[in-house]
Order: sequence, then C-alpha cells, then structure tokens
Amino acid sequence: MEEQPSLIEYPCDFPIKIMGKAHQDFTQIALAIVKFHAPDFDATTISVRASKNGTYLSITCAIRATSRSQLDELYRALSKHPLVAVVL
Repeated sequence: MEEQPSLIEYPCDFPIKIMGKAHQDFTQIALAIVKFHAPDFDATTISVRASKNGTYLSITCAIRATSRSQLDELYRALSKHPLVAVVL
C-alpha cells in the first residue's frame, strides 16, 4: 500500500491535544512522551484544563513538527499509554 503524501509542510508548528483521566502523574507522563519525540518542545507553552467534574484533563501543546513520521510516532506513543484516552 502506497503512503499518501502529507498535506502539511514541514517543519511547522503543530498543535496537539491530549486527553485522559485526571491522575496526579498524567501531565508529567504526557509531556515526557512529547519531549521524547520533540526534544525542542517548550513545556512552558502548554495549557491544562480539567473537565467540569474534574474527572478528565485536557493538555494542549504545540510542537515544532519536522516530519510526518515524527508525528505518527508521537501519536502512537501517546495513544498506547494507559492514562491517555484521546489524542487530537
């Protein structure tokens, strides 16, 4: 199967939203995964929001994406983690 060409021009700033259960380590774990795949990521640029009942957290961050494979690997790593429910 042939890989579809990317519609994104690299490098670019790419927003990522990570949602999961409100666990004391959720933010640190998610950011460690992001930083592993995007070493130049600035963790001070994130925003964290709790759901209405405080059951879930939503982390929004932007990385400097350098390739489609970098984004694919990052999404896979985040999605595999048991604390992460959704990655957009």
